[in-house]
Amino acid sequence: MALVGAVAGLSAAPAFAEDGDLVVFDWSGYEEPAFHPRYVEKHGDSPTFTFFGDEDEAFEKLRSGFKADLGHPCSQSVVKWRDAGLLQPLDTSRIEGWNDLLPGIMAMKDLATTADGTAWFMPWDWGNTSLTYNTEKIAAEDVTSLKAFADPKFKDRVSLPINVDDAFALAALVIGLKDWTQMTDEQFAEAAAFLREVHKNVRLYWTDSTEIVQALGGGEVDLAWAWNDASTQLAAEGQPIASNKDTAEGITTWVCGYVLLKDAPGSIDKAYDFLSAVNADPEVAKYIVNDWGYGHANAKSMAAVDPAVLAAKGYEDVEKFVDKTLFQSPVPPELKLRMIDEFEKIKAGY
Repeated sequence: MALVGAVAGLSAAPAFAEDGDLVVFDWSGYEEPAFHPRYVEKHGDSPTFTFFGDEDEAFEKLRSGFKADLGHPCSQSVVKWRDAGLLQPLDTSRIEGWNDLLPGIMAMKDLATTADGTAWFMPWDWGNTSLTYNTEKIAAEDVTSLKAFADPKFKDRVSLPINVDDAFALAALVIGLKDWTQMTDEQFAEAAAFLREVHKNVRLYWTDSTEIVQALGGGEVDLAWAWNDASTQLAAEGQPIASNKDTAEGITTWVCGYVLLKDAPGSIDKAYDFLSAVNADPEVAKYIVNDWGYGHANAKSMAAVDPAVLAAKGYEDVEKFVDKTLFQSPVPPELKLRMIDEFEKIKAGY
């Protein structure tokens, strides 16, 4: 989820330092001021950003004592972070536009709020991981199914994300699942077997969007399981890269957002100013849809986006759109650990 500034791994040193009263632990690329102009207008500069490239590594970093004020995990990690005691509840009365968040996203089980009504997560950006390909090198009829990733004719031409969630979401779709939270042992084995077949074709496992954009744009790979911004950015540059969201098996949808980290050392007031700035500003929604190809979780902000742009991105009917995908909902901890262990073996060639 990054257009610029690839930072692999987890350095404790801020990669983009401005306002020292607020430290945001984020994906590389989200430090762009266009994501929080109202914060800059009010405080004179951006927060300090420090980056992570993988949520599981970020989890370990925070658990080992790394301090920041806000974090930017995605749906499949929120419960894990919360249950590990890494988060503190949100005071939603201090977040402008909280009541305008999309009902379909807020309805994701145990995500934004718990049964007692306590809020832990503010959904903010959402998008898809979908089949993305070079239209000059691959015919559209050859990529109507996600099974194409395992087709031997694409040997050394494929790239998958390095993160386990996107990988197993791909495999879950291929074996016919739309809800991966109840994956059986047999289904797990089937999904892992598919990923092992795909591994035979993989040229690289990409860490962030800068890497996959460069790989697709430079011709290093022709077929990728990639986030919206890869095809959005490359198409804007006039390159023959497109995504197919209408494969036989469908797409996966992830929802990311912001959390208030426990024992946040900075300014709580500025933390809430930041949350309000990214949530309730229609200009932010326009930017995230136009320039990144993602959706914004605030219905009121999304309504300000040009209808023609929403239609082009497939977001003119958000409720219908999210209904046809595999949501990367939180999975049981034991299943997640199994996925992590298995995917590490697969990437290592075992």
